[in-house]
Amino acid sequence: MVNILGKALFKKAKKMTREISHAMTAQDCLVALMVAISVSDETIRTSELVKIQSAVNNLPIFAEYDIDRLNTVSQIVFDLFEQEEGLDALFGLVKENLPAELNETAYALCCDVAAADGLIFETELRLLEEIRYEFKIDRLHAAAIETGSRARHKTIPS
Repeated sequence: MVNILGKALFKKAKKMTREISHAMTAQDCLVALMVAISVSDETIRTSELVKIQSAVNNLPIFAEYDIDRLNTVSQIVFDLFEQEEGLDALFGLVKENLPAELNETAYALCCDVAAADGLIFETELRLLEEIRYEFKIDRLHAAAIETGSRARHKTIPS
């Protein structure tokens, strides 16, 4: 019974993914991954939301992005995460709509969101690892991205 229900939920998530995939831009995909990192520990912190908003408002990759899409994309992530196979569906959606040359950009943005509150929780680390794997981020490149993110989010010791 559980397997049947799980398969039904996965099919529903896949169907929902197909329905929205045509509407997802590369920028939507970047936002979706940042939101996913923020939600991964089941607590959306203000510092993470500010980091997402700041990225969307200031980075050149979002220059033509419709800021009103933030709520829509966030809701897509929330809906997918309610599904049993929602993370796989999210990865499928992003892979379908994000050009491969932006994979490292996506990873860098996710690292910045994860580090925004000064702490990286185990669930965030696991999701970052999944992103590295799913989007074929070279380990050496990932280490460089992580080091840059850590440096940007350091505080002065008291």
